[in-house]
Amino acid sequence: MRSRITERFARLREAGRKAFIPFITAGDPNLETTEALIHALEEAGADVIELGVPFSDPMADGPVIQRASERALRQPLGVAEILTMVDRVRGRTQVPIVLFTYFNPLLQFGREGVGERLRRFGVDGVLVTDLIPEEAGPLSAELRQAGVDMIFLVAPTSTDARIRMIAERASGFVYVLARTGVTGVRAEVSGEARALVGRVRRETGLPVAVGFGISRPEHVREVWDYADGAVVGSRLVLEIEGHLGSPELVARVGALARELRQET
Repeated sequence: MRSRITERFARLREAGRKAFIPFITAGDPNLETTEALIHALEEAGADVIELGVPFSDPMADGPVIQRASERALRQPLGVAEILTMVDRVRGRTQVPIVLFTYFNPLLQFGREGVGERLRRFGVDGVLVTDLIPEEAGPLSAELRQAGVDMIFLVAPTSTDARIRMIAERASGFVYVLARTGVTGVRAEVSGEARALVGRVRRETGLPVAVGFGISRPEHVREVWDYADGAVVGSRLVLEIEGHLGSPELVARVGALARELRQET
């Protein structure tokens, strides 16, 4: 059976459309707000939603998402609580959800059972930022058996051989980094991204999404010109940060997502 992620990209391809993939940090500022944000983002046109698992040493994240993780971790919050929230969300929506995490938070599940648990709670894919493909075999096999997609990052520094290895082991989609470094809002999309997407396409028929630094509507449209999806994270998380404590937080983030998602 095809995953929700695969089904969503297939429907988008049939419609001649590209994916809008927003990222938010789970638990920022609390899980109740995260739940409301998931529904607001779907209503704003999100095709896939990335949920960042807050971690104390987020080495791939820039200052904006680091602060979001710090806010989330002030609460008694872990993967178990996030999965319970995703399970509640599944009562109202079938939007594909990807956990954007580090390997350490997944260790609580032990060597077996993580794939089935994630599937049972409604998670469709996992991107483990610090798990290199050479060491991802056991987890990748377990997730595949459970029907959960394993998504890998391709960087501008990735060799053709490494891209080929990732293509063989990935499912759902391949996440291309628009630039090296950490996440963050940028004035423009790196010119390396288009060429890198072309290199990835030579190795796989999987959809390709581009992220890191995508922060304006024109960035999204530029990425859609050569990739299958655009990931926007820091800009949305910055909007959350700017409205902490405000009853308008969810509405403001939804409005920004609509602005970013506009096709013309």
